[in-house]
Amino acid sequence: MSGFSFTLDATCGKARTGRISTPRGEIRTPAFMPVGTAGTVKAMLPDSVAATGADILLGNTYHLMLRPGAERVARLGGLHAFMNWDRPILTDSGGFQVMSLSDLRKLTEDGVTFKSHIDGSRHMFSPEKSMEIQKLLGSDIVMAFDECPALPAPRDRIEASMRLSMRWAQRSRDAFGDRPGHALFGIQQGGLEPDLRAESAKALKAIGFDGYAVGGLAVGEGQEAMFACLDTACDMLPEDRPRYLMGVGKPDDIVGAVARGIDMMDCVLPSRSGRTGQAWTRRGQVNLRNARHADDPRPLDEACTCPACRSYSRAYLHHVVRSGEMIAGMLLTWHNLHYYQELMAGIRAAVAAGTFAGFEAGFHAARAEGDIPPR
Repeated sequence: MSGFSFTLDATCGKARTGRISTPRGEIRTPAFMPVGTAGTVKAMLPDSVAATGADILLGNTYHLMLRPGAERVARLGGLHAFMNWDRPILTDSGGFQVMSLSDLRKLTEDGVTFKSHIDGSRHMFSPEKSMEIQKLLGSDIVMAFDECPALPAPRDRIEASMRLSMRWAQRSRDAFGDRPGHALFGIQQGGLEPDLRAESAKALKAIGFDGYAVGGLAVGEGQEAMFACLDTACDMLPEDRPRYLMGVGKPDDIVGAVARGIDMMDCVLPSRSGRTGQAWTRRGQVNLRNARHADDPRPLDEACTCPACRSYSRAYLHHVVRSGEMIAGMLLTWHNLHYYQELMAGIRAAVAAGTFAGFEAGFHAARAEGDIPPR
């Protein structure tokens, strides 16, 4: 595809590092995509998100379609100009939000009719409508429209859903058309059933996409089951295309997914945790609401160079979290995103050096130590 390409630079076991090239810039893989649901990464300025090391953001088709409206975003220059982000953007298809947020959802072969969670207005999503909305938004990477059942679910439900998603994948491909500089990713489904995952991958490869996502995971099945699925699911997808695990996740989810061949991930966790007083560090998760931090003059993480760690104490962070001050969410979100991007940079360097297994062991060893002792 003109203007979009994927280069695989190195592998270490199943772990990979490479580059996705787009007209709006290069995406270093493995890549973590901060989530800008409604045209903003909550509590962050776009320049601040870029400063953490993010090469690409995720925007949400469902939320942006409902408010402010895709047509309005298009009139105002597209999502990049609208939210002041000049790097690549990936938009999801809206299918997951329709499943998880909407009331009175009605599923047919044509698509999904649903009521808005905002005002109760009725809308219809189909593969063609999803492609139209994502084109209006102007995203660089577009996701095919799919249906994603929550797990656990009966096999016959998963099988029917996967086959419907594959028919919708073909319709998404047809509706996407020829858009140089923009990419379309297909989404593998099939729950935790290896044979259904294989059938889905075969169907997607026959259609042909610029990248391939592993969908339908991180929806209640647990990490052990997710990793067991990824052990085989990644191998079913083309080696010369990016592999994207949707909606993941915690740092140990990310490291485990990379070890199994994943190149891209996204999750609301760093920003959502930051707004609730939770920080992610090399030693695991830290709850700044805890009274143990009230008199602690030390930084959250002495090795971290983000503004929260460079300029503020644990005592101050504890104070603003407990006081409900806006700066608490701002500082902790910045820290969390910085930590996630630092983790991705470490992963990329380790894969390139052929030392990923040692990196993975060190990652788990540091987390096992737990947070620094109280003062």
